[in-house]
Order: sequence, then structure tokens, then C-alpha cells
Amino acid sequence: MKVFFYVQHLLGIGHLKRAAVLAAALRKAGIDVTLASGGVPVAGIEVDVQLPPASAADLTFRTLLDQARQPVDDDWKRSRAAALLDAWRAARAEVLLVELFPFGRRQMRFELLPLLEDARRLTPRPLVVCSVRDLIQSRPEREAETVSLVERFFDRILVHGDPRLASFERTFAAAARFGKKLQYTGYVVAEMPASREHGSEVLVSAGGGAVGRRLLECAMLAREQTLLRGATWRVLAGVNCAEADYRALERLVRPGIALERSRDDFTVLLGKCALSISQAGYNTVTETLQARVHAVLVPFAGGGESEQGLRAQLLVERGAACVADERTLSPQTLAEAVNRAVRAPLPPAGVVDLNGAARSAELLKRWRR
Repeated sequence: MKVFFYVQHLLGIGHLKRAAVLAAALRKAGIDVTLASGGVPVAGIEVDVQLPPASAADLTFRTLLDQARQPVDDDWKRSRAAALLDAWRAARAEVLLVELFPFGRRQMRFELLPLLEDARRLTPRPLVVCSVRDLIQSRPEREAETVSLVERFFDRILVHGDPRLASFERTFAAAARFGKKLQYTGYVVAEMPASREHGSEVLVSAGGGAVGRRLLECAMLAREQTLLRGATWRVLAGVNCAEADYRALERLVRPGIALERSRDDFTVLLGKCALSISQAGYNTVTETLQARVHAVLVPFAGGGESEQGLRAQLLVERGAACVADERTLSPQTLAEAVNRAVRAPLPPAGVVDLNGAARSAELLKRWRR
């Protein structure tokens, strides 16, 4: 069984990271996967097809930039759409797996609609599946169009979440229209090394780092006001942290604070830490739940984003995390959240289903029989 898996990350690296974890699980299940990425290459994440990279100019996501950080034009779009079609046809896949679209990535319609039309014309027709996270940015005014696109092009929808925590209807009210076409998989997360006793280190991270400077600054300044002031605070700026931002963070380093860009052993560090301070992106949250460590979440709210805030609140309600509001974030408010988290019990086991990667492979195999 062959799967062609399209993913496009525009600002952070979360979409690509989740796609890579999912692709690895599919391969482990004996599925031949071609992972095609349209975003900027990320060190440590290998893809099979690298399209001419595109990224977002800002938090509005309205303007696409090419590899030289220049706005793309129609010629660039035509060239990239052709490259994607060539890669798809060369793969001769039985399954086309598209990450997020049509629930997002409207900017990529110029290449995704031709791709989907091509798949629709083939005989035998490939199975066309959408891969989407638990919560999306709610856009009620676009739901009718999204439903129409699903009905026209997609056979199935894999929702990488657990309805016990968050049903897809929370952010896409028309989800019931899809009926049995929509299936929950559980959360997609890479396997973590065998559990061990938690240490004393505090792990501070901001995902890819494109929008995390304020969180990291506040954490570094908050350390002395917390019950964990005697611990080492390891601050990971992220691979996309701008050079100027990293230099500003370096000026805040004091004894007991270790600043690094990133670590290949992030999940190992997470599994051993006494406390995690992070945003509330899908990947970091699932890894934190898997590690069962004390956690302070600072949901990203820039550009009108609400997905992280909702996910964090749902976890607070289940005793799995404490939250600090990004809109009022300061060293003091973050220190208060850290102290609440330290005093709280460890997160309960089994808050969510974390078997989403393997379950996705099982579903694809079943649907393709």
C-alpha cells in the first residue's frame, strides 16, 4: 500500500512535525509513504519530496513568501503546482493524504485543487483522506464551503484527537454532516523513551520559536520568584527563533539558566523534568501529557488564534495543566502559575488517547481493503 502525504507548514513547525510522526507510524505498519513538504526545510525532519519552500509573511497568513523571503507570484504558483503534480504522479500511490485542507491552508488552493482534481480523474480512484488536528481555527463563515469541498473530493477524515477531551464540533460546528466519514484516531505523538523518575530541571520551550520570545523572557525573569528557583531552568529558543531575539535572550541568562536553540533529545528532557513551561501547541501538549509532568501552558493568542487557548482550558478542567494568559503575561503572573503547578498533583494518567499514530495506520489499511 502506497500513501502520498502532503503537508504545508507556514509559520511554526508543528504541522510538519506531526506529519513526520504519522509518516513514521505508517511505515512501521508496512505502508510505503511519500512525505511531500511545501514548507521551509527543518533540521532533523526528513521528507521525501521537498517542494519549493513557502512560508507566511506574518500572523495573518495572507501573504506567501518564497525561499528568498519575497512574495510569490503567479509564475511561482504555476511552477510549484506542476512540481506537486509531478511528485504525486511519480509516487503512483493508492492513498492521497492531505494535511489540514480544506479545514485550513486556503492559501494553497492553487496547487491543492489541481492535485485533488487529478486524483478524482484516476482509475482506479485513490482513497483521498484529510488528516487534521483536534481543534482548528474556527471560521463559521467558511464552513459551508469546507463541507462542499469535503463532499466533492474526500472519502475520509482522520481527526487526530480524542472526543473525550475535545470533539471536532468544538471548532467546526458542521462536523456532524460528515457522519461516519469522520473518524477520531487519538492524539498523534512519537513514542517516548521508557519512563523514569522526574528530575529537578525546569524545561522552557516555545515550539519552533517563531513567536515565543515573550514567553521565554518572562520565564527567565520569573525564575527567582518561584518555588523552583534552585533548579536549573533549561530554555530552548527554537529553530525558528530570530537571531536578534536569541541575542536578546542571551542577555537575560543568569546562573542556573541554560539557554539553547534546540535539542534533539527534547522528549527525553521532558520525560525527566520537574516542570514544563510551554505554549499549548498540539505537539508539545501531547508530549507533555505522555510524560505526565507538571505543566504550565501559555497559549499563543497572536493573530486572533484561539485553538491553543481552548486546548489549554480543556486540560485545566481535567487537572492536567495550569495556564498563564499570554495577553497579561509577566514574570509575576508566570511565577504564580509555576507555583500553582508545583503544588498541584501530577496530571492523571489516561486523560486522552495517545495512540493516534498507530490507529491512523490501522484505519487507512482497513479503508483501502
